[in-house]
Amino acid sequence: MEIKKSEFVISAPNISGCPNDSKLEYAFIGRSNVGKSSLINMLCNHKGLAKTSATPGKTLLINHFIINDEWYLVDLPGYGFAKRSKKVQYEIDHMIKSYILQRQQMVNLFVLVDIRHEQLKIDREFIDWLGENGIPFSIVFTKADKLGLVKAKKNAADWMNQLKDVWEELPPYFVTSAEKKTGREELLEYIDKTNLSLA
Repeated sequence: MEIKKSEFVISAPNISGCPNDSKLEYAFIGRSNVGKSSLINMLCNHKGLAKTSATPGKTLLINHFIINDEWYLVDLPGYGFAKRSKKVQYEIDHMIKSYILQRQQMVNLFVLVDIRHEQLKIDREFIDWLGENGIPFSIVFTKADKLGLVKAKKNAADWMNQLKDVWEELPPYFVTSAEKKTGREELLEYIDKTNLSLA
């Protein structure tokens, strides 16, 4: 798949503000500062599409981008620590969960994980929660260029192996670098195949 066109559509404070059509949606989520905006911009070959920020946790709304006029890429707020009040964090968690559990157009959630870190409790709990709720998702390891591809792939394999303590079948995963465009083709091919299978 080649992305020829990517445009911002709407920022919604809740699920009822999301686009009212039946186009398939692929959502991206991760902890604050995992490199989500950079990955989205790299995938779409559109530098300023998703706003990158030096301050973790700037995405506070559900952001929809229309891709090739055919499907939506959805940028969700990060879960976990950012400089937010408990009230704001609670509202964001509620918004994220209602989108994930109720949005029927969402066919895959890409969960971003920083490849440089050991498996963190917050990521693991979120992924286990997705499994318990039967949500279709994939894991996207980011920032592979910070380690080099060989070490990044080893870290990703080790991380996935740790899921085997409770997971019978592991979700798909991708090793990426926004800097070097690593994993771009694999991710877009995965989206393309999913689109075709649901057409």
